[in-house]
Amino acid sequence: MTLEGLLPELEMIRADFPILERTVHGLPLVYLDSANTSQKPQIVIDTMVDHLERHNANVARAMHQLGAESTEAFEGARDKVAGFIGAPSRDEVIFTKNASEALNLVANTLAWARGRYEIGAGDEVVITEMEHHSNIVPWQLLTERKGATLRWFGVTDDGQLDTSNIDELITERTKVVALTWVSNMLGTINPIAAIAKRAHEVGALVVVDGAQAVPQMPVDLQGFGPGEAPDFLIFTGHKVVGPTGIGVLWGRREVLEELPPFLGGGEMIATVTMARSTYAGIPHKFEAGTPPIVEAVGLGAAVEYLGHVGMENVRRHEHAITAYALEGLATVPGIKVLGPADAALRGGAISFELDGVHPHDIAQVVDSRGVAIRAGHHCAKPAHQRFGVQASTRMSSYLYTTPAEIDAFIEALEYTRSYFKLS
Repeated sequence: MTLEGLLPELEMIRADFPILERTVHGLPLVYLDSANTSQKPQIVIDTMVDHLERHNANVARAMHQLGAESTEAFEGARDKVAGFIGAPSRDEVIFTKNASEALNLVANTLAWARGRYEIGAGDEVVITEMEHHSNIVPWQLLTERKGATLRWFGVTDDGQLDTSNIDELITERTKVVALTWVSNMLGTINPIAAIAKRAHEVGALVVVDGAQAVPQMPVDLQGFGPGEAPDFLIFTGHKVVGPTGIGVLWGRREVLEELPPFLGGGEMIATVTMARSTYAGIPHKFEAGTPPIVEAVGLGAAVEYLGHVGMENVRRHEHAITAYALEGLATVPGIKVLGPADAALRGGAISFELDGVHPHDIAQVVDSRGVAIRAGHHCAKPAHQRFGVQASTRMSSYLYTTPAEIDAFIEALEYTRSYFKLS
């Protein structure tokens, strides 16, 4: 197979990630768990250390020089994130501690909303069968509390979203449509523009979980056609070569301004009396208390790094490596891949089964060969149930993954077959 699309500076990029020089069990580390968390380039590590060593102070409160420097770095990170996703305004970018908190923020504020965004008995929320638990449970809680109904798109046998009944699912009763852009378990890339257009035709809000999409493909929120952009986009820092402890919620200004606060505390207020409080404007209305300052600064460095690489280049690399991995998996007897067989229809996460071996055993054996993958239900139990399996094994590549690492992974699977004496 010709690996067209690989990053030409791949070895230079790998040199930016110090952990890739590690050995595990005496063998070179082959890290294929980037859908779980990505590795971090030296520039992100250095930026965070520099902030802690030279600029550490709370933001927006201190009037001294360090406070000004810390605030400038924190708000500068907001500017970088807004630019990275093509947000119309920096004020629409809200920092949370992770994608799960961002999704809960949206679900809870909609549960408390009054007026045109109020949800009540008889209203409906639509999700999909392939969602991460973080985009299922908050909507279950909302519909239970409000007496609304939860509905969902199914998944086809080849792992794609079944949109054949979209007009029956998304109706005048629909208030919210929440779906993943790229499945963390099946790898499927969903048609969010078409679904958003239908949702907006009936006046519903669209919430997109971009935790797997934003790291892997270019995102331009201003580049969608009329009615095709989401109203909310969520992603997390640790999957875009940034740190843990920082997530991003982008929301359309007019919606954010009407929604009530999520958490109460310092910095999200305009005035406070013993009788009542008024609230700050966006984004600060949704950022109560001391924020994850150094994490935001690290995220700013991360998206700046990816911007220099070019997200179009990252996408091409991911497609090439994923196609190469699918081709390699097809040579291993007993392997069944879950999700689309065509690499063009999916992201870099590939979940699979190996006949006769539990996913946890596969992960442990290939780890003994220096290969890091994930096993379990990947916080997507309904998607596993759809395919009649309790768990699966998942490999996931990223911009630093090489064909040689995929070869080592396939060899580790062959070793696993021999280890368990599979015929």
